[in-house]
Amino acid sequence: MSTEQFTGLPPDPRPSDSSVRLTRHRAFLLYWAARVSAAIALQMQAVAVGWQMYELTNSAFDLGLVGLVQFVPAFALVLVAGHFADRYDRRTVAWIAHGVEGLATATLAVATFAGWITPGLILAMVFVIGGARSFEHPSVQTLLPGLVPAAVLPRAIAGSSSAVQTATILGPALGGVLYAINPLLVYGACATLFVTAGVLVALIPFLRAPGKREPFSLNVLFGGLDFIRRHPLVLGACALDMFAVLLGGATALLPIFAKDVFAIGPFGLGLMRAAPAFGALSMSLALMRWPVGRHVGRKMYIAVAMFGLATVVFGLSTSFELSLAALVVLGASDNVSVVIRQTLVQLQTPDEMRGRVYAVNSLFVGTSNQLGEFESGLLAHWFGATASVAIGGIGTLLVVLAWTRLFPGLLHADRFDDATPRAIKDRERP
Repeated sequence: MSTEQFTGLPPDPRPSDSSVRLTRHRAFLLYWAARVSAAIALQMQAVAVGWQMYELTNSAFDLGLVGLVQFVPAFALVLVAGHFADRYDRRTVAWIAHGVEGLATATLAVATFAGWITPGLILAMVFVIGGARSFEHPSVQTLLPGLVPAAVLPRAIAGSSSAVQTATILGPALGGVLYAINPLLVYGACATLFVTAGVLVALIPFLRAPGKREPFSLNVLFGGLDFIRRHPLVLGACALDMFAVLLGGATALLPIFAKDVFAIGPFGLGLMRAAPAFGALSMSLALMRWPVGRHVGRKMYIAVAMFGLATVVFGLSTSFELSLAALVVLGASDNVSVVIRQTLVQLQTPDEMRGRVYAVNSLFVGTSNQLGEFESGLLAHWFGATASVAIGGIGTLLVVLAWTRLFPGLLHADRFDDATPRAIKDRERP
């Protein structure tokens, strides 16, 4: 595999021009299309796996296990995946990961067609997909700062988020329709889209000249953890999102709400899964037009609090329409938090460490989705789905309150420009 080394030179000749159109960057367009393909596949697979598992077992606990088996490989491989993203060509790591995801989903398609699909096989393939995603996330996410000038990075992150959220709207609804026709159609489409995403990533132009590989050592392997520990803004932002998603993980229980609470079937489940993405898409388009400029920390805290409040409303609602509205607000507020967090992390981290730092960030935030699904399933098993969601939302609000005391620097963070390595060094000079 090829290696990457930060050159310090942005690919655009006018790095200070924040009005540069993202559509003029071919590399960004390929990146955008790859994200769309992978996101559609992931969301369709989530609908199919969730509904099929609940049909086979009728157990909220087993739905939670789907999240847990995705978390385990992500937790176990986080440091190795980050090291791979920093040491090897990130495109190569990403397309191999997409290929593994496609193969695992194709296995589910074959098993469904042959009639020997079981809960154990579903969990095994979800485990494989979780392992592949642990390598995909740091490699794909850390490509983005090299595709556009630093001045437009917040808009690029919002644009990347809009791509994913667009796919997340289409994916669940399409997955619900295809599953209602035949589960085989969902898994076959997912496998094709994962492979497509891998091809698109491989076509992204090479942005870094090959350089000397950093010798392997324990210090290098644990470099991402050490970096986050020494940077309170990054630690606070990652941990806040982690606990918010962990406690507010209501999406794992959507099959229960769709089947037992509202009786709306697979298509209704797809609509419920699409609602947060619709809110997030609307917000990401707004952030592309009006980027967050001032008081970024305060806005992140407010967004996470809104996320928790919307979760409580969804859990307590007995109206399908009100529940959909709450999910839309949940997605919009979460998107604000995601864009702010990712921009802070990307700007504070040197390129040669972005893979390791983002791998840890993925563990903090991304895998908390899966662990949150297990937590929600466990609470639902004990107290019921409604109480589980409401408890999680209240917990999120309590975390926001605690974080205002634990990370006051994040609360009072003003501009993204103050978070770049150069700006930090300038402030540290006597």
